[in-house]
Amino acid sequence: MSTSAATALVNLLDFDVDGLVAWFAGLGEKPFRARQVMRWMHHEGCDDFDAMTDVAKSLRAKLKEIAVIRPPLPVRDSVSSDGTRKWLLDVGNANAVE
Repeated sequence: MSTSAATALVNLLDFDVDGLVAWFAGLGEKPFRARQVMRWMHHEGCDDFDAMTDVAKSLRAKLKEIAVIRPPLPVRDSVSSDGTRKWLLDVGNANAVE
């Protein structure tokens, strides 16, 4: 996959439940499919579509082509003298949050 294709993938972690339901509806999928994937991501900590065994194989194949599950990556980890810890997280598109 080329770099430009990789950047075009939709990160499913960018959505809240309603947003994911709407995005899945745009794919012609029923709302329960969005909730299934949300459960796999947030309750099971799964980032591999193939491991989502109760999601239809055809949908898993489609998701692998158009989406990713990519959590924010830590850029910097700072610990202050009082023990407070701050992380700078890369959220993509040259953006970061602390």
